[in-house]
Amino acid sequence: MKRIFYIQVPFIVAVFVAVLMSACNKQVDVPSTRQASEENHWTRYEDARAGLIGIYGLFRAALADNNSYWVLGELRDGDFQAVSRPDLRAVVNGNLNASFPLISSVSDWRRFYAVINAANIFIDRVKGCLEDTRYTESYYKLDVAQARSLRAFAYYMLVRNWGDVPLITSTGEGDFKALPRTDKNTVLSFAKNELLEASQRLPYQYSITDPDLVFPPLYYGNSSADWKNTLLGKLSAYAILAHIAALQGSYVDVAVYSQFVLDNASKARLTTVTTDQLTGELFLFNTSEVSWNQMIGFNFIYERGESSTSGHIEQLTLANTTKFPMSKQLPDIYIPKDSIAILFPRANGNDARFGFNPDNGLPTEAYFENYSSAIPVFKKIRVVAGGSGSGQFAVYNSSIVFTRLEEITLLNAEALAVLGRNEEALQKVNTLRANRNIDVITYGPATDVLSEVFAERRRELLGEGWRWYDLVRYNKIKRNDPAFNDLIDRGGIYWPVSQEVLNANPNIVQNPYWKQ
Repeated sequence: MKRIFYIQVPFIVAVFVAVLMSACNKQVDVPSTRQASEENHWTRYEDARAGLIGIYGLFRAALADNNSYWVLGELRDGDFQAVSRPDLRAVVNGNLNASFPLISSVSDWRRFYAVINAANIFIDRVKGCLEDTRYTESYYKLDVAQARSLRAFAYYMLVRNWGDVPLITSTGEGDFKALPRTDKNTVLSFAKNELLEASQRLPYQYSITDPDLVFPPLYYGNSSADWKNTLLGKLSAYAILAHIAALQGSYVDVAVYSQFVLDNASKARLTTVTTDQLTGELFLFNTSEVSWNQMIGFNFIYERGESSTSGHIEQLTLANTTKFPMSKQLPDIYIPKDSIAILFPRANGNDARFGFNPDNGLPTEAYFENYSSAIPVFKKIRVVAGGSGSGQFAVYNSSIVFTRLEEITLLNAEALAVLGRNEEALQKVNTLRANRNIDVITYGPATDVLSEVFAERRRELLGEGWRWYDLVRYNKIKRNDPAFNDLIDRGGIYWPVSQEVLNANPNIVQNPYWKQ
């Protein structure tokens, strides 16, 4: 049943992309007449299942398209440098007005509105599936909660990358307008309220024994293990809430929401991971049978034929090494040795992620290969052909992992530090440092705890799409970098809106910083 459920994904996503991108263009970009009514398609249990899968599939596509997740979050002003590609170099240098197809594609927010429109259609139509007695009220409430959460998550993604964005909460019922941008705080408030309400209808785990029958006992015929690392649950919603609050600078809420996740992690079978599990090809970034720790993740399952050559950080970072031969001789992006030295100073001791063996002085390369070469290869995330491929004709299966327990722990420490609870914050950091074989930091009056939190985020989350957003939050708090202050004050922290969106909708105004 698990394979049958997912084998439909490529077809469903293709249909949704064609229909929903058209619909989202109508609402966000161009006035148009509505296509044929979809009401007759929402009458069966299978229709609900297919519609929900479609939203998840579109979200995965939105993040993977042109490696957008890493281009948006990891490259700009980050640790990675481009080897030779001028489009990637432009992003690294913050030259987002450069005329490259990659930058134009990543700047186009319509892929996220395809997700939103799919969620709006689902929320508006899925009640019709109650005509099918197999589709119970518990299914309906749970499915709508997921759709609302996915829609809120999409709005969070939009705001953190573009600031003010159009807010669309229904399918329009035939009245399609070229909508203007909505203030980012209004959009985030909507997303927050949606998540707070939806979270009450989301389980910690799916298909769990539920004596009150609030949730379907065997959700769409699949076991709890089948659903791990796949669907948004209660803790997923609270993790997104914590990040929305961080984006708003509401650190009391960040502390509350992130602590809720930490206090209830065991209910969702979430644990911290060892360094071997973090970097192992068959664990965290692979949807294996042993790891439940992708609190929010979008998967590419090898056994289901979901391998791809793009949409994975490996496409940018992997290259030929002595340990892992590949036909690609140089990576597209790499971290220079001087940056690695800053990230992993010898004073930290033998950091399990990257350090030097005290006996022979040789590097221990959990995060890197070929450190002795001019261009080290970043291999922290490496899932080729399901985790066992050679790489000569590489296809990848790594999940796009938005958050995990270590990330939320460090976000909680960030909130505690901002709120003046420095010793508690440092305790959280030290727990993680101990897991990575680093000496703990002794707290004293001169300890800059907030900087230590962000330094640990930089090390732990390297390559996971957080660097730019962490820089923005850190500089909003510190306000001690004049150049970055200027970016914040003038809206340069956001991406420009693509010219295609501007051409199609005269009510969309370009971010002022990027006006020619």
